[in-house]
Parts: sequence; structure tokens; C-alpha cells
Amino acid sequence: MKEIVVVRIYIREGDHSDGRDLMGRIFAILHDQHKVHGVTVFRGIAGFGAHGETHAADLLHITAHLPLVIEFFDAPEVVETALAELQGLIPTGHVVKWPALCL
Repeated sequence: MKEIVVVRIYIREGDHSDGRDLMGRIFAILHDQHKVHGVTVFRGIAGFGAHGETHAADLLHITAHLPLVIEFFDAPEVVETALAELQGLIPTGHVVKWPALCL
């Protein structure tokens, strides 16, 4: 067994940073620069955030702002280095992390 840290980053489709797709930027940093393990992007069908605004995929309310969850895991030191680089891209309060064991 190996001790790891699991991270979830909560953003929306269509979120941008410096005019570029935020999900793509985060994914590239995690993959290309830090080579973290187990990166997965989940696309939600509905969600709401701190302001209570609902974003949902239905025929009456087509939206490009559905929730996205980027999840990854790695050794604690790799996670901390990656999160330090992502800090300016992701809004405060949109990252959750917890320790886990990789079996």
C-alpha cells in the first residue's frame, strides 16, 4: 500500500483563464508538467454552486456551463507542487483533497 492524496477540482464548462479553456489548461499542467497519476474529468448533468444558480442539461435549457470535476491522485509532494502551480487558475474554495491509500 502507498499513501497518496486525492484531489477534486470543481469548475464549469466554458470557464476560461487568460482567454484559454480552463479545463484544458489544468489538464495540460497535470499531465505534461507534473505527470500525476489517475487524472479523470467528469462532466455533470446538473449542479449549482455557492450562488445557487442551477446549471442543467435538458432540452429546454441548453447550456455550455455544466459542472466539471477534475480528479487526480499522486504522492503528497507531487500533489502539493501541482496545486501550487494551479493556485492562480482555480477560484478559492473549488479544490477538495484528502489522504488515501493506493492498493
